[in-house]
Amino acid sequence: MLCNRGLAMPFILGAFLLSWAATARTGNGAGNGAANGTAAADSARWLERARRVRIVRDNWGIAHIYGKSDADTVFGTIYAQAEDDFGRIERNYLEGLGMLAQAEGETAIYSDLRQRLFIDPKRLQKEFRDSPPWLKALMVAWSDGLDYFLSKHPGVSPKVLHRFEPWMALSFTEGSIGGDIEHIDLAKLRAFYGAPVHGTRVAALPVTEPVTEPVSGGSNGFAIAPRLSASRRALLWINPHTSYYFRSELQMISEQGLNAYGAVTWGQFFVYQGFNAHNGWMHTSYGGDAVDEYEETIVKRPDGPYYRYGGALEKLLVNRISISYKHGAGLGHQQFTVYYSKHGPIIRAENDAQHVDGRWIAIKLLQDPVRALAQSYLRTKTTDYSSFRKTQEMRTDTSNNTVYADADGTIAYFHGNFIPKRDPHFDFKHPVDGSNPATEWQGAHALKDTITLKNPSTGWIQNTNNWPFSAAGAASPKRENYPAYMFIRGENPRGIHAVELLTSIHDVTLDGLIAAGYDSHLTAFDVLLPPLFEAFDQLAADDSRRALLEEPIKSLRGWDRRTAADSVPTALAIFWGQELLDRERRAARDAGEPEYDYMVAHATAAMRIEALSAALAKLQHDFGTWQTAWGEINRYQRLTDDIVQPVDDAKPSLPVGFAPSRWGALASFDSPYPRTTRKIYGSEGNSFVAAVEFGPTVRAKAILSGGESGDPASPHFTDQAQMFTQGLFRDVLFSPEDVMAHAERSYQP
Repeated sequence: MLCNRGLAMPFILGAFLLSWAATARTGNGAGNGAANGTAAADSARWLERARRVRIVRDNWGIAHIYGKSDADTVFGTIYAQAEDDFGRIERNYLEGLGMLAQAEGETAIYSDLRQRLFIDPKRLQKEFRDSPPWLKALMVAWSDGLDYFLSKHPGVSPKVLHRFEPWMALSFTEGSIGGDIEHIDLAKLRAFYGAPVHGTRVAALPVTEPVTEPVSGGSNGFAIAPRLSASRRALLWINPHTSYYFRSELQMISEQGLNAYGAVTWGQFFVYQGFNAHNGWMHTSYGGDAVDEYEETIVKRPDGPYYRYGGALEKLLVNRISISYKHGAGLGHQQFTVYYSKHGPIIRAENDAQHVDGRWIAIKLLQDPVRALAQSYLRTKTTDYSSFRKTQEMRTDTSNNTVYADADGTIAYFHGNFIPKRDPHFDFKHPVDGSNPATEWQGAHALKDTITLKNPSTGWIQNTNNWPFSAAGAASPKRENYPAYMFIRGENPRGIHAVELLTSIHDVTLDGLIAAGYDSHLTAFDVLLPPLFEAFDQLAADDSRRALLEEPIKSLRGWDRRTAADSVPTALAIFWGQELLDRERRAARDAGEPEYDYMVAHATAAMRIEALSAALAKLQHDFGTWQTAWGEINRYQRLTDDIVQPVDDAKPSLPVGFAPSRWGALASFDSPYPRTTRKIYGSEGNSFVAAVEFGPTVRAKAILSGGESGDPASPHFTDQAQMFTQGLFRDVLFSPEDVMAHAERSYQP
């Protein structure tokens, strides 16, 4: 989510980031004496802060940061993160600030432009100055921790950000993978702003989506009421599906009541998915619809373009944005003229009518960075359901559902958080008429009017990025009670799988919860395979395909539809399902339907048979036989610290029995990139996973993809890899006594 208080219209001064970046490379831009004085003051402040912090690294390399104040702990937290992977921190903020092209060149220009349609450094600086003192102190400690780290590690070479400023924390305030801004299609943004539309020729620059982190297809959160657990305590399953190495695992402790453990998105200073001594929270994506597009009717006038609103014409606001990009040994600069209606920035033309009167599309999304950052942080210090719900009342979280459990035995669910109130007569899944005032947002829904659950009678809650109407089985919310825009996604195979498991769960332990979270049933094939068998049975007796397909069909008929590393039918089913999905993907996109749902509804018998023949041919070509076990194909490999990992069939890798989430796998292991090798190397899915039991003391087990460190030379680069590929968890070290008993290193920054 990208934010800007009060939905105000951004006026971005493109030259500001240029001048700031230059200042950052040379100090504060003043003379040497002033610069030296500033550096001395900074150094003294950093050293004083560092004396109030202790970092304890346990035997897995996980940092437990102890500070006097919350700000001290934030300082130590970001310092410890930078020790583990400064490159990922910098890249997240280059992307958040719209400066990625300065590191990656022309291909990132349009992603920067997309960001800078919303991000205005001058406005964020004002937002910082106007922030509550407690939050301002945390942001200062955050930037100080990064700058102190760079001062102590001259061998670390930032690509662009040689100095961090406190206001920068407001450019990245919510830790999910993929923000609201990514609703904007870069190719269409380039088609609109990259043509000679508005009087100035803009070069036909290349455009690609940033390749940092592919948006994964799923996450899972379960909450179990005390009456269904063996210990009679509430349990929480934290299972985000992200690209691997997307978050750090750590613990933040201060003498001001902070004691949070879990996953922290690189560069942020709050636990995004995790728990404290009292409660825990798991976020899944795709809650209520919080982003809308408005179709603006454009009328060209000699003094510029106007748009219709009500019975009048209003002039589009105009701004000029300068994007700097890496060019040889220096920087190139690209100028853009951009437009805003009252709804937000113009992001594309609906009918490619840039030169004449036509329809342009504006996008509207919540922009409130201070409250968003405050909500993200304050939830980590809540102590019960009441205080947690109070943070939810801030209503700035636009992309998350939340599964909750606590030491009092309460379990709860929030489907989305910020959901604009709209006239339900309009279809907000598509651009609405921007000229009609009736399509305007009418404030935000009160939390009590959104889709929530508390202590359902079934004793369990689940969400798998699916709709909320199966969240608690028979006790789930009812679809007819809510407007359609309160949920984005329908049911999915993982939701069906979760309900199947939780309906019969009882006396569950932490280990039992882990086993449930790794249950191997691929529910999608319960739906997909019977029509394939029927299609095969209907082939004519003399059809030449019968002999080719008979043994594979026999293998699939005998399969228990459970994924395993040694399973041949698992590999065959997944290769077949992917072939079928590829055949239906374009049609599903054209129809505006989810790919899986469209495939189930529209795949023909002929398509199913053709897809199986193609899958067999691919397996035969790549592995010499279609009778290849899934673990021979599906592999884990971590070779370097690159953002996008290189893969190599000739280098060591580990077999993995998990499967992609689209087939109903709860423990997901997937690769979204085009395959360039024979084997498939997972790069997203289960990442930080934890099972937590609440009570007088908190108990938890967890696993992390690979290891805590991003340094290939570190023993903690892949020390969890073998366990990760087998779903084996380690005990979480939460109490100071447990941490010190397993301490590998204790030090001040």
